[in-house]
Amino acid sequence: MFVAFLVLWIIFNGRITLEIVLIGILLSAVLFAFCCRFMDYSVSSDLRIYRLVPLAIRYVAVLILEILKANHQVLFFIMTPRYQVEPQLVHFTSGLKTEFARVVLANSITLTPGTITVNLEGNEFYVHCLDKEFADGLEHSVFEELLRKMEA
Repeated sequence: MFVAFLVLWIIFNGRITLEIVLIGILLSAVLFAFCCRFMDYSVSSDLRIYRLVPLAIRYVAVLILEILKANHQVLFFIMTPRYQVEPQLVHFTSGLKTEFARVVLANSITLTPGTITVNLEGNEFYVHCLDKEFADGLEHSVFEELLRKMEA
């Protein structure tokens, strides 16, 4: 966070001189100390965030891939009039520990075409699936696996 304060100071000043950098270092140190003292901030939280960045990028890539695959499947249902979809309401329990991870999982399921998270209470998920094929693998999805790694 100290580096972010310093970079913002330099960007807002519009040029780099020795005087600007020294004043920026001083102000960044004061702001960083304030954040640590009064906002319960620590360097370990920065390190934790940096550790999660590769996993978050991987999660977004997997989400985009799953959205594309589901779009293809929904398009198949639309273009094949003889195919009879079999909607299902699926209930499963997640092993995710934090509420944030469960909400991210629920939103990822809803973002994927053909599935909608109807209800989330604690670890209990209720998901409406356009077809029974979408219900397969919901309980142990790749989303949940990646979120567990991010929680650890």
